[in-house]
Amino acid sequence: MLQFRLSTALKKLLPTSRERPLTGIVRHKGCFSSSSSRSSCPPHAHLTPALRSLRAGEHRALPRTWPPWRRPLCTKTEGAIEPSEPAKKDETVQETTAEDKRRKAGILPSLEDLLFYTIAEGQERIPAHKFITALKATGLRTGDPRLKECMDMLKVTLKSTSDGVMLDRHLFKKCVQSNIVLLTQAFRKKFVIPDFMSFAAHIDKLYDKAKNMSGGQVRHPPQPFSTFDLFFLHVCFLTLKHTVGDTKVPFCLQSCVKPLKYAIAVHDHGTEYVHRFIGKEPSGLRFNKLFLDEDDKPHNPMVNAGAIVCTSLIKQRASNAEKFDYVVNFLNKMAGNEYVGFSNATFQSERESGDRNFAIGYYLKEKKCFPEGTDMTSILDFYFQLCSIEVTCESASVMAATLANGGFCPITGERVLSPESVRNTLSLMHSCGMYDFSGQFAFHVGLPAKSGVAGGILLVVPNVMGIMCWSPPLDKLGNSVRGIQFCQDLVSLFNFHNYDNLRHFAKKLDPRREGGDQRVSALFHLPPHLAIPACPINALHSIDFMHPFTHSKNSKFKMKCKVASFERCLKLNHLLPNHFHFIWVFPYI
Repeated sequence: MLQFRLSTALKKLLPTSRERPLTGIVRHKGCFSSSSSRSSCPPHAHLTPALRSLRAGEHRALPRTWPPWRRPLCTKTEGAIEPSEPAKKDETVQETTAEDKRRKAGILPSLEDLLFYTIAEGQERIPAHKFITALKATGLRTGDPRLKECMDMLKVTLKSTSDGVMLDRHLFKKCVQSNIVLLTQAFRKKFVIPDFMSFAAHIDKLYDKAKNMSGGQVRHPPQPFSTFDLFFLHVCFLTLKHTVGDTKVPFCLQSCVKPLKYAIAVHDHGTEYVHRFIGKEPSGLRFNKLFLDEDDKPHNPMVNAGAIVCTSLIKQRASNAEKFDYVVNFLNKMAGNEYVGFSNATFQSERESGDRNFAIGYYLKEKKCFPEGTDMTSILDFYFQLCSIEVTCESASVMAATLANGGFCPITGERVLSPESVRNTLSLMHSCGMYDFSGQFAFHVGLPAKSGVAGGILLVVPNVMGIMCWSPPLDKLGNSVRGIQFCQDLVSLFNFHNYDNLRHFAKKLDPRREGGDQRVSALFHLPPHLAIPACPINALHSIDFMHPFTHSKNSKFKMKCKVASFERCLKLNHLLPNHFHFIWVFPYI
């Protein structure tokens, strides 16, 4: 409260010229404590001689300079006076001009130059393959559509060089400048998974463990028999991709299409309209049972009855051809224009052996579960067509990543689904997506997923990644044997389970933190005269930081700290050079 009174009084006492600095300090706090005490004080009795002379106009304004390491924490406080608009504009122009001069003089290198220096490691030229190797180490692929301009320019530039291999700083800058933001994020480890190579190595080990499993029975004969014993896996992060196995082999979505078409229906019509016809509860029965809930509605859109009704809600007045094109185009957007096809052999097989689904359709028609004017047989044909849509592990993982990314495709950046449809879809995948194994899966894995009789498992880790596993051998409940094993092993190693982040819970690896266990919440720039004896912080690791705006010998430095276990207090053993003082503050959890 004292600070507020001082600042308020000083605003009234001092002239409104920002060129007159405050050079004195207040001596008598009592003069500002109340109105009565203020009136009893003689004029200017509460001011120092320096302030009295300043008030009387006897003090000549001098420019105030700060040492480079002793700058104020704030540029504006409660007692500060706002500069006029022309002054602001003049300062902005001067700062911009000065920055341009420094950049031209080489004091402020561009992002392209910084990236070149990082890769070159002191060399004047770098081979192109070194840049490609460093790029792959970040998790980005040379075929990534977001890097198309960079890769095209790199090919053209290498053809114009004398040796076709080496790049100097200017040629490198020419190649990367069109995608410099994405490249800077990658090399600064600002993606969702900072240490991509370490995480990919863990994924490979989990894949090898699941691949060695045997057992299960193939229940979807239209696939070539040579692929029955294969296990493919593709992980699509919100910014990166990782492939294990031949993920270009196409297979049918089958029941994995159910959450996708439900998301389309909710996106088009809204939650309220869709759930007039379909429930939200797990059925507790087999997915193809002729059974409805107490309101004569299918239990949820993940069982056959609910999926058939959900199919009838898509483009109700259009023909089947128009509906199919609409859904395929929608899935193409979700997949970032990766492969989405159609298996006519599977469609014919499903239609010929679909007696159970026809029985469900007639039962739904009897109970008036369809929207008015629905042609049931036409809807069943459309239902079989959607089950016969082909994808690869790569394209399906991008669809899962679109759900993980809140409806935005991570490849194109386009919004495909509304937040409402994504939230509802993930909720139903979590509670109903794994047939009669849904409760067990939610208990052990704790993530939204959907399985299909073709052997696929569509797994979503919200805000992190989407995964598609494909291995045709199924267990007795209709889920991929190897896929289930991989999902369980994944959550046993990483803290992806919904409730792994509770207090006092067993610690697992968190790939979202750099080094596996760091969580940085803020960066504060502190002047060296401020003493911080202890901070309530969880952990602080060695930091290797390169200041981007100088080339001095101290531009790269390390701050090493030891974490005291007593009451989670941090004590700094070593201070940085005077012109750089940083402290990383972690959440006190």
